[in-house]
Amino acid sequence: MTSTQKPAQKLAQTPARQSRTAEKTFDGFTAEEREAMKDHARELKTSARRSPRTAKADGESDVRAKIAEMEDADRVLAERLHEIVRAAAPQLTPKLWYGMPAYARDGKVVCFFQSARKFKSRYATLGFSDQANLDDGTLWPTSYALTGLTAGTEAQIIALIERATG
Repeated sequence: MTSTQKPAQKLAQTPARQSRTAEKTFDGFTAEEREAMKDHARELKTSARRSPRTAKADGESDVRAKIAEMEDADRVLAERLHEIVRAAAPQLTPKLWYGMPAYARDGKVVCFFQSARKFKSRYATLGFSDQANLDDGTLWPTSYALTGLTAGTEAQIIALIERATG
């Protein structure tokens, strides 16, 4: 607006600007991502209220409850993965992380399970954070698509978990 324009002229320009803005699409977070952030905020609040003595047991019950909410295919994978992680790395503490079952060392997530439904994906994911000791040169995977569990797949997961926590 120039100094010679009157407030009425400025108001007349506003609807045109608004319509151009409305035509643009917003490339921000998806609804699923926003929900995951809300889950994380709730988890932080809940965690802050808990006693350090009961955190491990509370985390276990939270993870089991989240797994129970999953659809059949994801639930079967998550239940078995939970058993594998608990057996292969008993030092990890189960907890929820952005609404997903996760396993932490000293409060920091090492690995997690993301159901296919979480972000409307065609497969579930076993993921590892930067806390996992999986470094291999200058390039290594940090997540794996998981569509089923066979004896071979379970052996690979056990080796990954042991390496990640070693």
